[in-house]
Amino acid sequence: MARLIGINHVALEVGDLDEALAWYGQFFELATVDLSERDIGMAFVEMGDQFIAFAEIKEPHRDAERHFGLVVDVDKPTMRAALEAAGVEVTPAPNCTFRDPWGNAVQVVCYDDIKFEKSERWARELGLTDGG
Repeated sequence: MARLIGINHVALEVGDLDEALAWYGQFFELATVDLSERDIGMAFVEMGDQFIAFAEIKEPHRDAERHFGLVVDVDKPTMRAALEAAGVEVTPAPNCTFRDPWGNAVQVVCYDDIKFEKSERWARELGLTDGG
């Protein structure tokens, strides 16, 4: 039996790749975007050793409870303020979950609140420490 040891990526269905990259780019730094499979309707946003795959579809839908959490290096009130300033509906505090224009539910998770390893190596890789 295989043991689950991590997540490589999450795939989100979106109506248009350019619109999705622009929309998410309002709130998150999308430093590395791989468009090598754009011809089949895919774009990949790198996040350290994981990524989000945007998949272009013609008939979007809205899930009831399916969601995923994105870890950020700011606090929830800061993220909430940015989302609300852009007219995005956000769940009540202390939670911070929103839906993108295609119905994907995204929960904001602060780095300090996560349970995976916070080694110095990864802190340096992610630019969360000065490396000293």
